[in-house]
Amino acid sequence: MPPPLKGLKVVDLTRVLAGPTATMLLADLGADVIKIEEPLKGDDTRAWSPPFAPIPQDAPAPHLPAESAYFLSVNRNKRSCGINFKTPEGLEIVRKLITDADILVENFLSGKLAEMGLGWEDCRKINPRLIYCSITGYGQTGPYRKAAGYDVVIEGEAGLMHITGEPDRPPCKVGVAVTDVSTGLYAHGAIMAALLSRHQTGRGVWIDCNLFETQIAGLANIASNYLIADQEASRHGTQHPSIVPYQVFLCKDGFVMVGAGNDRQFKILAEQILEQPELVEDDRFTTNTLRVRNRVVLCGLIQDYLMEHPREYWLAKFEGKGVPFGPINNIQQTFEHPQAVARGITVDVEHPRAGTIKLVAPAVQYNGVRMPISRPPPYLSQHTIEVLQELGYNQQTIIDLQEKKIVS
Repeated sequence: MPPPLKGLKVVDLTRVLAGPTATMLLADLGADVIKIEEPLKGDDTRAWSPPFAPIPQDAPAPHLPAESAYFLSVNRNKRSCGINFKTPEGLEIVRKLITDADILVENFLSGKLAEMGLGWEDCRKINPRLIYCSITGYGQTGPYRKAAGYDVVIEGEAGLMHITGEPDRPPCKVGVAVTDVSTGLYAHGAIMAALLSRHQTGRGVWIDCNLFETQIAGLANIASNYLIADQEASRHGTQHPSIVPYQVFLCKDGFVMVGAGNDRQFKILAEQILEQPELVEDDRFTTNTLRVRNRVVLCGLIQDYLMEHPREYWLAKFEGKGVPFGPINNIQQTFEHPQAVARGITVDVEHPRAGTIKLVAPAVQYNGVRMPISRPPPYLSQHTIEVLQELGYNQQTIIDLQEKKIVS
């Protein structure tokens, strides 16, 4: 499939994770994403190291620090342009970029860009066809509209942390900034919908996307349980509140996830895998309702059985039986997983400063092929001169802007 967004121009005023995730997905589909960065520091995540990619002595831009692994993870296929748009000259450059842009994505505090002359109303006057996507912590209205949004704070404030962790332990955050990532995915989907809308109307759209509402939407059935049945949620660790057994168990040398979601699967688990047919005949465990009621007893018995053998023994026993299961892998084991290897889940990319680096490949295939990574994640201001030349700036003007530290 040809890159469907080829020819579309994106002005990227985002940093950290949610916004860069959205713009990376647009770039993966062929859009020309121009990442506007603060000239001296760039995206905050450029400084979030170690770890970082080692830089050889003869690499370009020796004045820059090493490329952080965090930044490299969500900025492939983009161009970097260092512009201080807090200055009149820098603001004029961004306005020129917006003139023929298709999409602008920003994650400033609500109202901040409007104060600088780059709000939705300002930009739609420059370009009525512009799709303007604002990513904030809490949205453009309401009492929290001016508050900054941080993934870990929103996880707590919007219910996720309350249901994450063991029941007898304090609330726990998820191991990755899942609210940020989810917000980036929502923003990407909204932008694609806005492109279809513009095709019908010829007019741009202002998208209001935020972490708070994304996380509440992500509560899924937990939210529905409360709204429909007034049922408050609690922490269950890896257990499922309504299905037993459905949780992580410890084997002799590692962990395994077991999900016997119905009576037939429980029967297979008991008789064929654990070789404990008496569990099926026990009046306490004959239905899922009874198994939920007697969760502690049943799961304690299963735990004792699984502790008798190593994890690999049990994985072999589960294989092909029709009971959902899987090992709890560390990150090395994840990337060495046979399915990950077979699917080519990583890709080698030539970075202009760091040489060959490995990145996670785009997650989706089209007709059996992933969209190519046409550009490595850029080093800071790598494409500034290129972009300015495309806007019609001559060499002397660019030098003057550099000397004034308006661009880098």
